[in-house]
Amino acid sequence: GMFTTKLAPFIATAAPNPAVASEIIRTLGDNALSVLNPVMAACKAMVDAVHDIEGSTIVSVMARNGTDFGIRVSGLGDRWFTAPVAVPQGLYFPGFKAEDSSGDIGDSTITETAGIGGFAMASAPAIVKFVSGTPKDAINATLEMYEICYTEHLYFTMPPLDFRGTPTGIDIRKVVETGITPRVNTGIAHKDAGVGQVGAGLVRPPMEMFEHALLAFAEEYGY
Repeated sequence: GMFTTKLAPFIATAAPNPAVASEIIRTLGDNALSVLNPVMAACKAMVDAVHDIEGSTIVSVMARNGTDFGIRVSGLGDRWFTAPVAVPQGLYFPGFKAEDSSGDIGDSTITETAGIGGFAMASAPAIVKFVSGTPKDAINATLEMYEICYTEHLYFTMPPLDFRGTPTGIDIRKVVETGITPRVNTGIAHKDAGVGQVGAGLVRPPMEMFEHALLAFAEEYGY
């Protein structure tokens, strides 16, 4: 993909010989998720700039560990609001089924926090072949997220929506008011350690986290 294309000249220069360079480039090119970790780091750097703004109701972190889903809110400092995770709904690799799945786990929700990931599904409708659904579902997923976000991204634009910016800045007030929770694209891990990924799908964070965060916000700011 584009990530591998950008790295290839530097890999060719830094590798000790052409065979090693070829192996690295092939490995990156064969794994569509090789770009995910640097993207997650970039998203974390972006949303860190949003954190700790007085009076802000924007979600600055979302994360989950297989048992709990947690969020932090910009105007509430380093407090975490947590609730039990759900089990993702999606497609499983051959030989695996829903009963093999762990609870929702991983750090990739930082991408949705920054306005991409599941929030940008309209720009990559083919992903439904990996996480389940139809291309129309992908577009509708993005459109729904505008209902709970503060703004549209200036630079992350989507051709299928006439270059409209991705929905960005989850607002806990809008989540609670609309009853709509964020849509998250996620890998599905096996419930037993060491097995690894067994599928991919979609999941939503529990509403109670956002409700608790909004109540805490009202107490903090005297509403």
